[in-house]
Amino acid sequence: MSTYVALLRAVNLGSHGRLAMADLRALVVAAGHGDVATYLQSGNVIFTSEHDDPEALAADLGKRLADELGVDTPVMVRTGTEITGIAAHHPFQDRQSDHARLHVAFLATEPDADRAAQLSVPEGSPEELQLTGRQLYLHYPAGAGRSKTTAAYLEKRLGVAITARNWKTVTALADLAQQRS
Repeated sequence: MSTYVALLRAVNLGSHGRLAMADLRALVVAAGHGDVATYLQSGNVIFTSEHDDPEALAADLGKRLADELGVDTPVMVRTGTEITGIAAHHPFQDRQSDHARLHVAFLATEPDADRAAQLSVPEGSPEELQLTGRQLYLHYPAGAGRSKTTAAYLEKRLGVAITARNWKTVTALADLAQQRS
């Protein structure tokens, strides 16, 4: 059995993508996975599975969400080992003690190398970013709320679907994944 973390994009944000976490847990159990738990109300689910292909798990969960619950949203899946590695170090952590200003954007796939090489924050924005594989580490020194470095901006530049979590959530998910390993 392997441990996985599934991250759903844009659920329970205002009236968009309403999804009860009990329904999400039930869906993951019905898909044949075990030791299922959710974290917060924003589409984070930790589970164990005999399957060994995170991309296939993401596709299956995304299809089930759409077909069974009417929620059509990208799903990004990381192994417990991956999420623990991601949480082990944020490249901007030494500059920021407020974890609400540190984020990780999880990409559905690795972006095209040319797009990745040209990625930058909007001109005049104070944010910093570092792309590492399918993760984009972000530092919002003035907070993310009014930043121009939005998910939509990043998706357009990279050409892949993303979902972001603040550092507190990332480290909590890593802790939960480690408990299942």
